[in-house]
Amino acid sequence: MNRPLRVLIVDDDALVRAGLSMMLDGIHGITVVGEAADGDEVPAAADAHAPDVVLMDLRMPRVDGITATRRLRSRRHPPEVIVLTTFDSDENILHALRAGASGFLLKDTPPAQIVGAVRQVAAGDPILSPGVTRRLMDRAATQAGTYQRARAALATLSPREHEVVLAVAQGRTNAEIAAELFMTVATVKAHVSHILSKLDLDNRTQIALLAHDAGLA
Repeated sequence: MNRPLRVLIVDDDALVRAGLSMMLDGIHGITVVGEAADGDEVPAAADAHAPDVVLMDLRMPRVDGITATRRLRSRRHPPEVIVLTTFDSDENILHALRAGASGFLLKDTPPAQIVGAVRQVAAGDPILSPGVTRRLMDRAATQAGTYQRARAALATLSPREHEVVLAVAQGRTNAEIAAELFMTVATVKAHVSHILSKLDLDNRTQIALLAHDAGLA
């Protein structure tokens, strides 16, 4: 991408929005294009500003961040969403990721890590706060019926696609997968695209969740 990454900030706290905006607008290659104070303002803000990445609060008065994320990710060309919240319960994390969020960070995350997360999800790689991943995957794997559904879904994939799924679940980047499986980055991207289409998923995070639900990673 030759232009700056476009970021939309969604939070009902004006001070939080101002702080994030000041922090990100001072970073080379990133520009804050808009703000929204509630989840019900997100569709209009996305239409007006065409963001690449949305930083999304969870708890808002009218429409919560999970609902707003689900609606945003159902669009034809949706932006990536990073949930940025003070609430890190298993339910919040799981619901946010299943709604299509590509990342989940706490508001006390250091600024440099938030900047890195914006760049990472824009490049197609999911991001979670340290310590969240294992707890989340353990919770997802114990939910009733998820194992059987996940195994049935993965059974529709080719052996090569299975290899890519496992690598994605292990947190590998496209370049790392390409090196490990002896293919080009473009081929990896094509496999990931086909997997998302076959499994009716939104992003790589959901691929990883499905693999863990199936007990494969």
